[in-house]
Amino acid sequence: MASTEDENNQENENTEPLVTDKRRVDPETGDVRPEAADAALGDLTPEDLELLEEAERDLVAEYRDRAARAEAELQNFRTRVERDRQANREAVIAEVIRSLLPAMDDLDRAEAHGDLSGTPLELVASKLRTTFERYGVVHVGVAGEPFDPSIHEAVMRVPSPEATSETVAEVIEGGYTLGERLIRAAKVAVSVPTDS
Repeated sequence: MASTEDENNQENENTEPLVTDKRRVDPETGDVRPEAADAALGDLTPEDLELLEEAERDLVAEYRDRAARAEAELQNFRTRVERDRQANREAVIAEVIRSLLPAMDDLDRAEAHGDLSGTPLELVASKLRTTFERYGVVHVGVAGEPFDPSIHEAVMRVPSPEATSETVAEVIEGGYTLGERLIRAAKVAVSVPTDS
């Protein structure tokens, strides 16, 4: 009976499959197995190996260059997106400010006539001006300053013997800027020198 058991054990040992791992890359370490590398490069001459190494260096340099370009393009994209985001923000603020300007003009006219002093509207006008300042909105157009067609709109020209150059004689409606953006040009009367 013992011989039958030994025969069965031998049969079991012989019937188990024999697994040979012929993969070039070791799945545990990720390295190329030396025997696979030797087998792949075994027929190459030293000149061939040198050319292969040079090609490999060129390929690595090319991929580094591509990676640097991709990184630069990404940075340029981020810069462009931030610039566009800022421009959109300013455009929205400008549009909101532009919609509030008629109310601000009414408050300015009431203040010029002395109708705001001591009324609740004086506080409203003050809050509006503070809000404008907080967002960087600047009032343009002051009597006596040189006429600048980029921020002033001349609605009338007044010849004056005292004028040596075109200057703002009177502000009819104030203008506003937001940073470099003109929200509304100031409507002004311009003093001009009289012809002699």
